[in-house]
Amino acid sequence: MTATDLVLRPATPADAAAVAAVHLRARAAAPMPPPVHADAEVRAWLAARLTSGDEVWVAETDRVVGYARFTRTWLDDLYVDPDAAGQGVGSALLDLVKARHPDGFGLWVFVSNEPARAFYAARGLVERERTDGAANEERAPDIRMTWP
Repeated sequence: MTATDLVLRPATPADAAAVAAVHLRARAAAPMPPPVHADAEVRAWLAARLTSGDEVWVAETDRVVGYARFTRTWLDDLYVDPDAAGQGVGSALLDLVKARHPDGFGLWVFVSNEPARAFYAARGLVERERTDGAANEERAPDIRMTWP
């Protein structure tokens, strides 16, 4: 895959299954706490997010290989299919979020997810707060990062 092969576009409800597949595969491959919701619940929840007012963009080549879900102030999800990792998909999606929200945004990342923390830090996000995880569903320590 080259940068010219990658297309970023707004997600549609027809992308729900592909977005959920990326989400589930990426989470399973990442050093993150175990999921607290069954796969079917995740699929239904993500399908609902596609029509909820969140911005959801997909990255695709011959298929959806990543997605970002965000609001005016938060990057809620940025997931890349493990088969497409390291090929610029995450960077392209993060650059899109930065361009759409130049005044900044925040995100939460699990302390255990060192690859994601390094990815965000290398792209200018700054650690602002650490928690013990008491406020998230997984009850796992996390970090709030912001850009700029």
